[in-house]
Amino acid sequence: MDRALDQTLDRSLTSAPIRALEDGFRAMVARSRTDPAPDCAERLDRLARLRSVVADNEERFRQAISADFGHRSAVETTIAEAMMVYSEIRHATKHLKGWMAPQRIGTALQFLPARNRLVPQPLGVVGIIAPWNYPLQLTLAPAIGAIAAGNRVIIKPSELAPHFSALLKETVAARFDATEMLVTGTEEDVAKAFAHLPFDHLVFTGSTRVGRLVAEATGRNLTPVTLELGGKSPAIVDASADLEEAAERIAYGKLLNAGQTCIAPDYVLVPENALQSFAEKVRAQMRRMFGADPANKDYTSIISDRHYARLEGLVADAAQRGAKILQPAKADDPNWKAHRKFPPTLIVGATEAMAAMQEEIFGPVLPVLGYRDANEAIAFVNRRDRPLALYWFGKDRTARDAVLARTISGGVTVNDCLFHFAQINQPMGGVGASGTGVYHGEWGFRTFSKLKPVFYRSKFNRLADLYPPYGGKIARLEKMMRFMS
Repeated sequence: MDRALDQTLDRSLTSAPIRALEDGFRAMVARSRTDPAPDCAERLDRLARLRSVVADNEERFRQAISADFGHRSAVETTIAEAMMVYSEIRHATKHLKGWMAPQRIGTALQFLPARNRLVPQPLGVVGIIAPWNYPLQLTLAPAIGAIAAGNRVIIKPSELAPHFSALLKETVAARFDATEMLVTGTEEDVAKAFAHLPFDHLVFTGSTRVGRLVAEATGRNLTPVTLELGGKSPAIVDASADLEEAAERIAYGKLLNAGQTCIAPDYVLVPENALQSFAEKVRAQMRRMFGADPANKDYTSIISDRHYARLEGLVADAAQRGAKILQPAKADDPNWKAHRKFPPTLIVGATEAMAAMQEEIFGPVLPVLGYRDANEAIAFVNRRDRPLALYWFGKDRTARDAVLARTISGGVTVNDCLFHFAQINQPMGGVGASGTGVYHGEWGFRTFSKLKPVFYRSKFNRLADLYPPYGGKIARLEKMMRFMS
């Protein structure tokens, strides 16, 4: 570990923030090796302290996140971030003792009366590179799993959320020793150095492009990595669907956090004969939910001017290529840009050549495309990278099961959007370009544990018959093993 770290960081060439990161990492690794297996009571205490970090500062976190966005809906921060963190901690606290218990594993007949057990152990030090879009929830959810598994945690928050990052660093330092949990700075050189550290496990949540760079960096140290990425998550509206219901639920899934959600529906496939009517229904639902006033406190701002300009470019490109642009509000109102809020936008009749269909949108812009039959819709999805999420709407179970069987995605919600993510007993993770590895609940505990197989030999076992000198005994044992296999 020290050799790998020395090869990664040259103290004579590094900045003060990187030296602080290196020192904190070394100290944490040292403690994880001398105290590798905190007991259940200690882990529960760490979980309780983490809950107090959020509970005692919930309003401060809401304000800090809103300051980073320009404006963030307080309700969205509460329900999509704070409440989910509380739920994760409550679930882990309730089930931790059971998760930590060695699991009974069957023993083959020829080895009886021996025993097999699968023993979960902490990996050591877990690194978390956190995103900006749900900075509280997507930072602390993997940390909860890592802490429950008995690990120590270093968090690198997003540089795009400086107010939140500073507050998290302050509040964590007030309740945790620096060898238990540590929050780094957000300097650019820290971000570059972080993934090169020889962690025992690293979690990255962010774009597929950056995820590839993280995977390359971690590969040099053979660091196990969980990548929570994104991509273009489709919504398929079947001919059997209630269009009004589907429009309402897709509008909500798309506009939560102004579309800055990795599992937001990125485009919608609708039967050709319903394309225009469905788009109008979505526009009406968007207007009903968020109105047409940029000052609406329920509607969240875009994180930066650069991201705003990118969304403008996607819409302009689609319009130039012949798409019909639908918006429930006057997009030329200068107050939209003044509040850095992007008006909800539908790209009706989108084509594969448009930029909006070439990259993850990550904003309140929704391409709507027509399809002729279910096979065409499935083929359209399968020509692209495997998405982080897929949404299907309809009443025809045969059609539903065909889509579920013939497409592969990180997760699925049927007849709604987003809510598979909130199922704490289900794993959350991507596949292929949308990510690798899972967490949430017990799945997170397992991800951040080494499930060590242990074989307990019995004194009555005849395994000694395998030892030389060989003779008739080995023939008898071989005959028995062949009979049992």
